[in-house]
Amino acid sequence: MNIRCATTEDLINMQHCNLLCLPENYQMKYYMYHGLSWPQLSFVAEDEKGKIVGYVLAKMEEEAEDDPHGHITSLAVKRSHRRLGLAQKLMDQTAASMVETFNAKYVSLHVRKSNRAALNLYTQSLKFQISDIEPKYYADGEDAYAMKRDLVQWANQQGLSPAD
Repeated sequence: MNIRCATTEDLINMQHCNLLCLPENYQMKYYMYHGLSWPQLSFVAEDEKGKIVGYVLAKMEEEAEDDPHGHITSLAVKRSHRRLGLAQKLMDQTAASMVETFNAKYVSLHVRKSNRAALNLYTQSLKFQISDIEPKYYADGEDAYAMKRDLVQWANQQGLSPAD
């Protein structure tokens, strides 16, 4: 397995992975917006044949009134490649890039309240904490947990140098 920064050539395969794995789907222009605005924050996981089997689509929050922070727009790993640690590797890569490039203090995301597997990954493996519940966040009316991961302490543990 190989984790690398996503390129514009990867966006169509990232979208395909999203369509296979998740109920929340985005138009190609949304992937392009992320890829062009924050090219250093999205990553892909490739199998030994170079096929994309997972991705993280991330951005910096532009209207942040508090500390600079990132946001995970979408994370997906194909079912055939789950439980190999790819999601954690993808999330750690984007977190490191957020710290080193933008001096991010934390990263946020939303997750369906019913998505127990993702909730376990975020709370147990990645040390996210629930910060709020957003009622009817998803198009089908399901609530979301708003979650945050502190990147300051994590970056210190990893020996990362924040951007100035």
